Amino acid sequence: MLIQLIALLSGLVFGIGLILSGMVNPAKVLAFLDVTEQWDPSLAFVMAGAVGVGFFAFRLAKKRGQTLLASPLHLPTSNILDHRLILGSIAFGVGWGIAGICPGPGLVLAASGHSGAIIFVVAMLSGMVIFDQLEKRRSRHH
Repeated sequence: MLIQLIALLSGLVFGIGLILSGMVNPAKVLAFLDVTEQWDPSLAFVMAGAVGVGFFAFRLAKKRGQTLLASPLHLPTSNILDHRLILGSIAFGVGWGIAGICPGPGLVLAASGHSGAIIFVVAMLSGMVIFDQLEKRRSRHH
């Protein structure tokens, strides 16, 4: 029960942070991505803060090997930069650039009833299911 409560509180803090930073505003995100017109650099500070916190948090987490509640910690172990990672990154970036929404803010927006975000989340979940099915098929053939 404690783990679920901590997860809920963490999600709420994350969601509030996304709202306060402007990351849930697709117009603000698109203004940040559009460096040719009226570029809005404010989200660069949000990202720099997130990278700074994440850098130290992941280093500490790797040393600990478990969560603060003593649950197993599951961190990526691969350092391979292959075509699948590159193509996935491109697809993520193109989707973010078209919609002005990425997964975390998309969930917050969808919960608020934003129709574009609901479509985004349905598309994102569909893509996850398709990827999972392709991975299962791929692993059976190798």
